[in-house]
Amino acid sequence: MKPEKKNYTLRRFILDIHLWLGVGSGLILFVVCLSGTLYTFRTEIVQAVEAQAYHIAPPATGQPLPAATLVSRLEQAYPASKVVALSIPADAERAWTFSLTTREALARQQAEEKAEQQAGGKPGGEGHKKGGGKEGRGGKGGHGGKRGNQDSQTLLVNPYTAAVQGNTDTGLSEFFRSVMGLHRWLLMEGGVGQLLVGSATLIFIVLQLTGLALWVPAKLKQWSKWKMWRPGFVIKTNASRKRLNHDLHNTLGFYALGLLTVMSLTGLCWSFEWYCDGLSSLLGAKVFGGRGEKPLPSAVPATAGRTLSADDYLALANRQLAYPGDVRLTLPKGPEGSVSVQKTKTGFFALAAADRLTLDQYSGAVLKADIFAAKPFNEQLTSLIKPLHTGEVAGTFSKILYFLACLIATSLPITGVIIWLNKRQKSTRRATRRAAAPEVLGQPATVGRPA
Repeated sequence: MKPEKKNYTLRRFILDIHLWLGVGSGLILFVVCLSGTLYTFRTEIVQAVEAQAYHIAPPATGQPLPAATLVSRLEQAYPASKVVALSIPADAERAWTFSLTTREALARQQAEEKAEQQAGGKPGGEGHKKGGGKEGRGGKGGHGGKRGNQDSQTLLVNPYTAAVQGNTDTGLSEFFRSVMGLHRWLLMEGGVGQLLVGSATLIFIVLQLTGLALWVPAKLKQWSKWKMWRPGFVIKTNASRKRLNHDLHNTLGFYALGLLTVMSLTGLCWSFEWYCDGLSSLLGAKVFGGRGEKPLPSAVPATAGRTLSADDYLALANRQLAYPGDVRLTLPKGPEGSVSVQKTKTGFFALAAADRLTLDQYSGAVLKADIFAAKPFNEQLTSLIKPLHTGEVAGTFSKILYFLACLIATSLPITGVIIWLNKRQKSTRRATRRAAAPEVLGQPATVGRPA
């Protein structure tokens, strides 16, 4: 007699969605999660491997040279370039970084901006959104592929001796740029890879929801019993390989669910412009709102005025932002430009929230103060989209958690496919046994015994 066919339940429907979406997107998700795992501690890896460039030994006595002196010496050593920014780490044993751009490139950029203004263009408007916005949303401008820019370079300098210890454009840095390109657009041209990554991320969100539905106990009447919930929290290490693999997929997936959801929801901001704009509308604050804004101009004196030095700007900023942290000073590129000073706290649990001051290059007056603590919650949240995605939101502590969650996410496609193959193998064996078993109409099948 043929066995009675089971009803197609809602849980089985959810299982089929989880199964086939997982199988269809598994390879892309594996690549994206693996590259994200590798990229989590990229800074620490680069600084450890290239310690001779990033590490300095401060003398027992003495202070770093003035920033203005270091800028002057670098511009003398590289006469075709101009220092446009410098970063001062809070760690006294780390080298300072100086960003240089060729004077020819700066003149070309200023001419383009002037021509755009005369034509009535708005650098911070729609045209910039479609072009420069790629950098903010995961395009190829500075976030993954080869640098390909001979107009700029970033040097690592010993602030006590002004000696150039290295350049950030190294083979290892190139490797991590490729890892980012793999993570964002699978190293594909023309936006196809970015679309595939974004689509796989949307599927991943569905997989998390369906996985959670399958994780909870199947029988509603027994939800109050701990024995029904316990298997979802525990990995049974002394079980068979199939059961162990199932627990690794089921239990580890649950523990990483929260962080993976945050990564997925924030990562879509780099994949789809419609999603980024929708999230901005939902939160009431612009995601990547600071990117593409035209800097506030300095008040150019009637008579030729002397600009303040880099040390003056740093002193003014440190009085306003009186706490230790990493400092990034962006110098004016022309006579009407302003100065930007960004400061970020450091530490094992430090929140990745930057405070930024915009200063007049002649008077040092504060043109704009962008203080994280003074922002409303929705603006604080949108300004943390990137560190929420990369794991830098709470310093080294959150990076460790994100690394483990990414590692689990990398394993999920593997353990999921193994579960699928085991079920296929089981179904095949069951069908083979049914086909081989003798059947007698109206009677149960008999098993032959040896004579």
